[in-house]
Amino acid sequence: MPQIDQLAEIWSSQVFWTLVFFGITFFVIGRGMVPKVMETVGMRDKQISDDLAAAQAARDAADAQEEAWRERENANRAKAQGLIAEAKASAAAASEKKLAAAQKRLDTKLAKAEADIEAARTSAMAEIEDVALEATQDIVSRLAGTKVDKRSARSAVKKALANG
Repeated sequence: MPQIDQLAEIWSSQVFWTLVFFGITFFVIGRGMVPKVMETVGMRDKQISDDLAAAQAARDAADAQEEAWRERENANRAKAQGLIAEAKASAAAASEKKLAAAQKRLDTKLAKAEADIEAARTSAMAEIEDVALEATQDIVSRLAGTKVDKRSARSAVKKALANG
């Protein structure tokens, strides 16, 4: 075979040119491009880690601000609740005062009305006694034909009213 016979003649030149191309490829890619690519990857990794650190710092700052805001909000809410409770207590005290004053006025009016009623009742009872006295004297004189004196009739009327 003629190809195998030529192998010895061209073998050394093929090895030479293969080494030349691999060497060129090694120096161009391995020594020129790979370090630049690795440097770019390193810069990118550093940029990502810096960005992540900045984002974490911003998140921590935001969390701190949020916590401070929550504390202020809770303090303001507690203060507002205190003001509301104070206003309710003040309003209740004012209402209590007004109710006490109104109750006092009503008690005074009630006492006066009870006194008036008692006076009216006493007056009415006196009038009833007088009417009953006159009626008793009139009935006794018509039925029995005798006259009863006022003192006896009054005593009988009072006794009948006390039992009645």
